[in-house]
Amino acid sequence: MVELIVGKKGKGKTKVLLDKVNGAVKEANGSIVYLDKSTKHMYELNNKVRLIDVSGFPIKNADEFVGFICGILSQDHDLEQIYLDSFLKVAKLEDKDITGTLEQLDEIGKQFNITFVISVSLDKEEIPEALHGKISVAL
Repeated sequence: MVELIVGKKGKGKTKVLLDKVNGAVKEANGSIVYLDKSTKHMYELNNKVRLIDVSGFPIKNADEFVGFICGILSQDHDLEQIYLDSFLKVAKLEDKDITGTLEQLDEIGKQFNITFVISVSLDKEEIPEALHGKISVAL
């Protein structure tokens, strides 16, 4: 399952994402991973959340990013939720169509029972119509 938090840069998506992940820790039975473009938010995350700084890995395009996600899943059988901040940047999708990658993540989520909560620096109007049902927060 994919859940989107959308809004232009500077609207407060990261704060919403951090609040969600820290709230989810209380109910989670398995593990939670938070992917970001840096370690800047390390001290704002509950210590039970595993932060992965994606910028340290040689990901060149969205397909490689999906492969990276699959690698994380293959190593953690208790994984319940993956939070993705700065999605367009970490998935190499800036100025590209995000539909195919989000559909792939949705399929992976269904197959492995993982929830993806993703912040996307686009206004709701810029999100493809097919993905509007996945928007949980629009800022």
